[in-house]
Amino acid sequence: MNKVLSFLKNEEWVIVVAGAIILTLVAVIPDFMPRVPKDFLATDSLIKLVYMFGFLLGMVYLTSSLLGKPIKGILFSFLMIFVLAASAQALAEFAPIKKLGLESVLFSVALGLIISNFFRVPEWLKPAVQSEFYIKIGLICLGSTILFGEIMKAGAFGLVQALAVVVSVWYFAYWLSRKMNVDREMSTMLASAVSICGVSAAIATCGAIKGDNKKLSYVISLVLVVAIPMMYLMPLIAKWMGLTPEVAGAWMGGTIDTTGAVVASGKVLGETAEKYSVIIKSSQNVLLGLAAFIISIYWSYQGKNEKRKPSARLLWDRFPKFVLGFIVASLVFSLFFSPEEAKSLGKISKGFSNTLFSVAFVCIGLETNFKELFTQENRKPLKAFLIAQGFNIIVTLIVAFLLFGILMNY
Repeated sequence: MNKVLSFLKNEEWVIVVAGAIILTLVAVIPDFMPRVPKDFLATDSLIKLVYMFGFLLGMVYLTSSLLGKPIKGILFSFLMIFVLAASAQALAEFAPIKKLGLESVLFSVALGLIISNFFRVPEWLKPAVQSEFYIKIGLICLGSTILFGEIMKAGAFGLVQALAVVVSVWYFAYWLSRKMNVDREMSTMLASAVSICGVSAAIATCGAIKGDNKKLSYVISLVLVVAIPMMYLMPLIAKWMGLTPEVAGAWMGGTIDTTGAVVASGKVLGETAEKYSVIIKSSQNVLLGLAAFIISIYWSYQGKNEKRKPSARLLWDRFPKFVLGFIVASLVFSLFFSPEEAKSLGKISKGFSNTLFSVAFVCIGLETNFKELFTQENRKPLKAFLIAQGFNIIVTLIVAFLLFGILMNY
């Protein structure tokens, strides 16, 4: 009994339990689970938002009670944060903005920043500000959408491209960042964002290394801002170079860092290019769990301030438990559900992860000084990111041309 009580007092395991409860309910009673409105102007959108708010509020009360945290003031604090997060999601779904490929997390950070920098964060708003907590639960929910079957759609070529690009670009981006004296935390998040799958990879990596949320918000801002010109320029460059739809799609899917922008750029070149861009993007998304696991092991083993090699027990204590939740969720939804069922359920759990990410980034904005995002110190990561993205574009083009332009035709 004491072991169970101590287990439920550990925040890492409480996060895993919260994620497991959400995904279990999604799998067992999907029709009764809250959903994020597709159209925020629809008549039933308010009802859906109230239902989602009530569900997540109950989760916050439950987890806070288990951890012995004060629950006074959570209701109004979480209500305000949720309203801001829902507003950010509504902005992201606004047609002209959606066309740009911008994601809700960018607007979430912006709304939080406006309050914290142009006004003062009131005391009543602080009780529910728990950015890292929401991020990790959201990542466990996201794990249910990463299906191993997706990577097989591109066959061996899709797998080879994903592995070749992720490994080479990650190593180059990290090496370059460290050469430019960017700190290890920022370098690791930046390398993952450039090489794997943009925003999700940056968030997962930050959780895996217990990184600084302010650095994470900066990396995500870079990802989203750079993705916009790439979304418009890469289809034009592909046409100018005379690339086949297969090669062009694989190239864009492997380099553009947001899924929305990948789909939009692929559509410009037709159905075939769109298909291959999405397949390659999905292949790299599948590697997110593996990458988070490897980074977690490396970071736990190396530690931050210790020169001695830690014991197996210390490694386990340091290892972020949400990564296990992410991987187990991916395994369960990949192996125990048909692809059609898994995708259908994944749409529901993706709504939870998107909402939790939006809530988390409102909190990050509330905790961040706007001036810190544009200091002299952050210019080095910007340069490193742009150079690494340029390297990514060149390497991915070469790999895509070899695999989908030459070898696939033999």
